[in-house]
Amino acid sequence: MSAFDDDFANRCANEFPGPVALTMRQHLMPVEGPGSVIFPPTYAFPSSHKGPPYNIDELSDGTRVATIDSVGSQANRMEPLFKAAANGAGENPRAALVPQVTIAYGNRKSVSILEAGHRLGDALVRSTELAEDAHRAFMEFLDLDTVDGMAKLAPTSLVFGVWDSRDTQAKLPRVLQSVIRAWDVDPLTRSAQYAPPVDYAKLNVFTEKEKKDDLAGRGFVPVPAAGEHGGIVARGAIRRDVTINLVALRRLKGEDARPLRRYVLGLSLAAATAPLDGFLRQGCLVTPDPDTPAVWEVVERDGRRQEIGLNEGAALDYAKRMADIFGVGPDRTVAFDKARAKADAAKKGA
Repeated sequence: MSAFDDDFANRCANEFPGPVALTMRQHLMPVEGPGSVIFPPTYAFPSSHKGPPYNIDELSDGTRVATIDSVGSQANRMEPLFKAAANGAGENPRAALVPQVTIAYGNRKSVSILEAGHRLGDALVRSTELAEDAHRAFMEFLDLDTVDGMAKLAPTSLVFGVWDSRDTQAKLPRVLQSVIRAWDVDPLTRSAQYAPPVDYAKLNVFTEKEKKDDLAGRGFVPVPAAGEHGGIVARGAIRRDVTINLVALRRLKGEDARPLRRYVLGLSLAAATAPLDGFLRQGCLVTPDPDTPAVWEVVERDGRRQEIGLNEGAALDYAKRMADIFGVGPDRTVAFDKARAKADAAKKGA
C-alpha cells in the first residue's frame, strides 16, 4: 500500500508523466439489508419507452444494471458539503476551503452558489452583479487558457465541471466524478387503492354536473393505482464508483499553476472522502457495506493499480494546507436582480 503524503499528492497534481487517476470503489447496502427493495430515480421517458421509468440498461448477457444516483446527481450532493452551516449551527471544516458566495432573494431568503446546479454558469449567477466576474473568468479561460479567476470566485466549478452553455460556451470537465449503480436487478411493481373516509355520493354532496369534474384529483372518490413502478431488487452489488481525473487536473493552468492544481486536488479529496449521506430519495436509504470496506487506488499511466492509504482526515488536512497556500477567494453576498434576469432571458442565440 502506498502512503498518502504531500510528495504523493503533489506528484498527482503536477507530475505530467504521473498517475492518471485516483479511484474508490464503495459497496453499499439498503438499510433493510441485502436483497431489499430500493427505489432508483425516475425519469420522464418518451411514450415509446417500455417498462418502469428507471434508467435500467441490459447488457449482452442479459444482466440488468440500474442507475441509483447519476454523475450529475452525485455532484449536486457533494458540492454543498462546502457550504457553511446555517446560523452558526455546528462547524463545517470544508466551508473554510472555498469562498462562501451567497445570493439573497425574496423576503430575507438566500441561496448559496454551491447549490446552483450549473455552478458559475447558472442563470442565477447571471441574475446578479456576479455576472460580470463570471463572464470575465470564463473569457480568461477561453482567451488565456487560465482559470485563476474561477478558482477565486467559484473553485468547485473546477472540481465538478462547468459549462457556460448560455453565454461564452466555455466548458471544463469534471475532475471529480461519482456514480452509484445496482447490478443484476429485477424491477418490481406495486398497486394501491385509495378509499375516501366517507361516501360523498351517499351524502349527495355533488350534483351530476359536478360529478364530471376532477373529483378523483381532489380526493373525493375512490382511486385505484395498479401496476405502478415499485422499485428494484439488486441481486448483485450496489456500488459507488468515484474517480479523480488527474489528467484533467493537470491541464488546469494559471499564473502559478502548481499551487492552483494542489488546491483543486485538495478540494476533490475533501469531497470524495466525505461520509456518504445515503438518503438518496424516498425508498432509497443506503449505507456502506461494513463487510466490504471501501478501497482507494492510484492508477498509473501504464494501467498498474496500487492501494493507497487515503482517508477523510488525511484528505482534509491536505486540503486545508493547500487552501492556505493558494489563498481562498473572499466571501460575498449579492442580491438577485430581477431586471438582470429579464434581460438575460431576453437574449437569443447565446
